[in-house]
Amino acid sequence: MPRSPSTAAGRTTSVPAEPIPVTPNLLREWALPEVGGSKYGRGQVLVIGGAARTPGATMLSALAALRVGAGRLTLAVARSVAHEVAVAVPESGVEPLDEDADGHVALGAIEGIVDDLARADAVLLGPGLDEPDGTRDLVARIAGAVGPDTLVVLDAFALGVVADVRAELRPLRGRLVMTPNSGEAERLLGRPLDDDVADALAIAERFGAVVALGDTIATSDGRAWAKGTGTGGLGTSGSGDVLSGAIVGLLARGAEPAQAAAWASYVHAAAGDRLAVQVGPLGYLASELVTEIPRVLVELGA
Repeated sequence: MPRSPSTAAGRTTSVPAEPIPVTPNLLREWALPEVGGSKYGRGQVLVIGGAARTPGATMLSALAALRVGAGRLTLAVARSVAHEVAVAVPESGVEPLDEDADGHVALGAIEGIVDDLARADAVLLGPGLDEPDGTRDLVARIAGAVGPDTLVVLDAFALGVVADVRAELRPLRGRLVMTPNSGEAERLLGRPLDDDVADALAIAERFGAVVALGDTIATSDGRAWAKGTGTGGLGTSGSGDVLSGAIVGLLARGAEPAQAAAWASYVHAAAGDRLAVQVGPLGYLASELVTEIPRVLVELGA
């Protein structure tokens, strides 16, 4: 089991006046669990997404999961692009998902990956999905398909339909991570946003999840952290897919949800800081963030 954070990491059952800053010292104190020597000892990740027009989002998440140290990777993407994804990401197994005539993941597509869901230590659902009906079906059925200890990350288009299937997600309370942008957060709350910290805490309590919203990481028991680094260059296409992939990879390695979200948020932002120096404050690519991740982890002693 991962070592619990100290009081400095914000362990409290009341809402803090200010989120605890996530710093290198805090993360070193909140050390990631030791990993096994085999790929199975480092955890099995399943990433589900990748409609025919947007498989790249799923690949970015998958590569980020490997870059943080996950051991075994499976990608589930639309059938028409599965072969190309398998060639582009040779480190991954690839499962084809049924799709409709327009290349959207179809209703019932989850039936093709039930064995993969049962085996996975951590599942990421959402990157590269682009149609509400098929996505809603996946989200509604995910809790009943994963193992009893599997951790689940919801990102991107999946978060746009979560409010419609809240009851079906109830079994995942305590093992769910959500990474909404501002528009997705408004849909989750059913109202305009007011304050990142209060809003993140409200979403976390509503869904029993760890929530990474903007600079804030919040839990359903009232803890909150602020990542405290990162530049405007992170606001680029694919950046959020890298963050969610880093979270699911750390979960597979054995981190608990709040720890995985705090570590991944900091590492993602610090990778952006490094690229802001090397490339410029704007214009670096999400795929370049993936390459920087292991270097940041080494600096943190992970």
